[in-house]
Amino acid sequence: MQKRKPRQIARELALLSLSQLSSNPKKLTEEQLPKLVLEAVRTLRSEVLDTLDNAAGELQRSNDRILTSETRAADLNTARTMLKEAVSYTQAAINKLGAAIEFPELVQLANQDKEVTYYAIQIVRTVNENQHLVDADISQALIDWQVNRLAQIDRDILRIAVAEMRFLGLDPRMAINEAVELAKRYSEADGHRFINGVLRRVTEQKQPV
Repeated sequence: MQKRKPRQIARELALLSLSQLSSNPKKLTEEQLPKLVLEAVRTLRSEVLDTLDNAAGELQRSNDRILTSETRAADLNTARTMLKEAVSYTQAAINKLGAAIEFPELVQLANQDKEVTYYAIQIVRTVNENQHLVDADISQALIDWQVNRLAQIDRDILRIAVAEMRFLGLDPRMAINEAVELAKRYSEADGHRFINGVLRRVTEQKQPV
């Protein structure tokens, strides 16, 4: 598993922080910003516990199906079906455990690394204070769609990337790559392709003719 850099962690925290805001939030105060990020960390802790509980449940279901296949299966085909179900439950548990393993690193860095917290707050502040300008850039890049109709997670990923490019000096290629990685982790199956396409159009529109 590749170790993520502080600013990658900061983007995830910013994304989780933005998800707590309404689609048209009021300007946040300097006191509210760190509290918002802290609440995102608490949300992550809760997510870890929920994911581990779900994994335990999947393993218990797997165990139950194995026992049932041994004691109650009427014939070989039924036993095979039950064993396949047990394998499926075990795989689901493994996937959930894999997801849970990554969260403690994020939580630890968010608590201990000042750069992570600082940059997460900087992103949230920038998006919050310049949302109308950021959304205008995104709107121009959307084809037959509106910003307020996007899924919130996609809208927030786009806002973070555009804010980083326009106001925080991040290289457009890096901003797009980081946004795509965020989408792979948090958006729907093909969300990263949509994010990639929109941001490429944003950068093309900003290039001098």
